[in-house]
Amino acid sequence: MVNQTFYIGRTIGFEVSVKELWFEIFLLGMVLMVPIHYASIKHEALKKRFGEKKGERIGEVLGMISGWGFFGFWFGIWLAPQPLFYLNIGPLIVMIRIFEYQIILHHLLIGLVFIIPGAYLGIAGVRTMGIKAAETHHPEEVISTGIYSRVRHPQYLGGILSHVGIVFLLQAGSAFNATIIIIILNALLCWLEERELLREFGDEYKEYKEEVPMLIPRLRT
Repeated sequence: MVNQTFYIGRTIGFEVSVKELWFEIFLLGMVLMVPIHYASIKHEALKKRFGEKKGERIGEVLGMISGWGFFGFWFGIWLAPQPLFYLNIGPLIVMIRIFEYQIILHHLLIGLVFIIPGAYLGIAGVRTMGIKAAETHHPEEVISTGIYSRVRHPQYLGGILSHVGIVFLLQAGSAFNATIIIIILNALLCWLEERELLREFGDEYKEYKEEVPMLIPRLRT
């Protein structure tokens, strides 16, 4: 096996290794969770078809499967065997050792810049919405307080930011290349959820949607 390094835009380098299928499997798994997620949020349709209690329960189960499955496969694409990448900022590379793992210092710093706000957004979103509603994607009312007064989908935004940070920490080349796909998938989930929220809450959610941005937080005034 021959390893080589090449550059994109003179800043990003990749160490090429034998292609593995695990990354593609995990990425496909994320994509396949989207229709399950969409089925889980069609609350009124499920209740109409299966009855009030059974329909609600089916929605909750599908929501938990799609939610945990989506993030489980997401973890998989970070950890799957894949080419390494590094951000080339000059001839000097400083490595630091954390337990048995060596991390490039500037990758660590860049990673933390994204991971810390990403984790905050995710945790704040769950705390404001509640664990059950976050797992099942079924809030009982329009939530517009706390972090939801700044951005409509803090958990998805937090996931995207954390993805970028973890990619730098792990030097995960394939996951880095898939970032645009990750953003599209999360934006698609936001759009699908909002279609159903508009059906359920009508003008109340429409007004909230007009006042608060989807994924780019509103700054405090």
